[in-house]
Amino acid sequence: MAPRDPEKTARNRFINGLTAQLKDLLPDVLAETGLTSEYSLNGLYGGKHADYIDIKNEVITSPDHFVVLYLEGFKKKAEASGSAASHPQNLELLRRSPKLQEYLFLFLKRTYLRNIEALSKKRPIVEEAAVWIGQNNADYGLLITPRFNRRTSQWVNDKSEIRHFAPLYWSIGHVLETGFVIPGRKERMLFKSVDEYLNFFLNVVVRNSGSSYEYELAKIYRDYALSSQEPHRVPLLIPEFRYEGLSASHRYRIDFTIIDPYELTKIGFELSPWSTHGYLSKVKGLTQVEINKMAKDNFEREMKKHKDFFRKHGVFVLIYTDTDLADLTIVFDDMKRYLEPKSRGIQLRFHIIQDILGRRT
Repeated sequence: MAPRDPEKTARNRFINGLTAQLKDLLPDVLAETGLTSEYSLNGLYGGKHADYIDIKNEVITSPDHFVVLYLEGFKKKAEASGSAASHPQNLELLRRSPKLQEYLFLFLKRTYLRNIEALSKKRPIVEEAAVWIGQNNADYGLLITPRFNRRTSQWVNDKSEIRHFAPLYWSIGHVLETGFVIPGRKERMLFKSVDEYLNFFLNVVVRNSGSSYEYELAKIYRDYALSSQEPHRVPLLIPEFRYEGLSASHRYRIDFTIIDPYELTKIGFELSPWSTHGYLSKVKGLTQVEINKMAKDNFEREMKKHKDFFRKHGVFVLIYTDTDLADLTIVFDDMKRYLEPKSRGIQLRFHIIQDILGRRT
C-alpha cells in the first residue's frame, strides 16, 4: 500500500481544526446577529461563494485570495443597481458583526481548503484541452471531458466540466479516467489499470513509430512509472505528439512531449540521429557546392520545424543527436526533471508549517 500523502493528511488535520473553531464560535455568532440557526447562517453567507466568485475561470491561489474574491463579489452584488434587497442587508449585517466576520472568514478558508485541487489548478484554454497523438489512421485523442458531437461526428470537450476533472491533467490517471478517443467515431480505447495503459503505450503507439530509440526510452519510462509510489500522478510521456492536431496534412510530430500538470507548460523531446535527420543520399555526381546546399537546406528545414513548435504552439523542444542517444539513461534523466513536477507554490505546505511551529493543529 502506498504511504499516505503527508500534505493531504496535514491539510485534513488543519480543516478539522477550523471545523472545531467554527463550532465554538457558532453560539456567539447567532446571539450577535439574531440569526436562528447554522442552516440559516450558511444559507445567507457560507453557501454564496459561487454567486460572488467566477469559479469557472478564476485560479485561486490561497485561502486569503478566496476570501478577498468573495468579499469583492459580495460588495459588487450589494451595490449593483437592481440588486435584491437581501444582498445590501446581508453585507450591512456582516459589517456590524465582528463575530460573524470571524466565522465567515474561517468558513471560507475551510471551503477553499476542502476544494483546493479544483480551485487552485490552472486550467487549459479550450484550444489546448485536447491532445492528438500517433500517425495518420493510427491516431488517438486525449481530451479532458470528452463528449461525442453527433452533428459533426467529432469528439469535443464538455467545457463546463473541465474544472471539476479530478486527476492531474495529462497524467497516467488522466488517461485511465478518460481513455483515448477514436477520431470520427464514437469509440474509445479504455484502460483498466496502469499496466494495461503502459503496455498499450509501449507495444502499440511507440512500437508503431519504428524507432528503436523511442522504444527503448518508452521501456525506461514504463519501468519508472510502475516503480512510482503514485503512478496515477506521473505525467504522461506523450508519444508522437501531433502539434497541429487532427490535420491529415500535418507536417511534423514530436517524438515525445511532457505537459506539466500544474503549469501546463509543454516540453518536447526530439530524437535526431544522423541516419534519419542529416544523412544525404543520392549525392553521386553532385559538386561540393551542390552537396553543401543540400545540407544547408536540410538543416534549415529541421531548425524551422523546431522554431514552429515554439512560436505557434509554445512547445520548447530538446534535441538529441547520436552522441546523446548512445546512452539513453542520460536522455531519460532529462525527462525525469519534467516527470517529477513540483506542486504549485501557491498550495500551502501544512506539514512544513506545522513542523516549523512544532504543533499539530
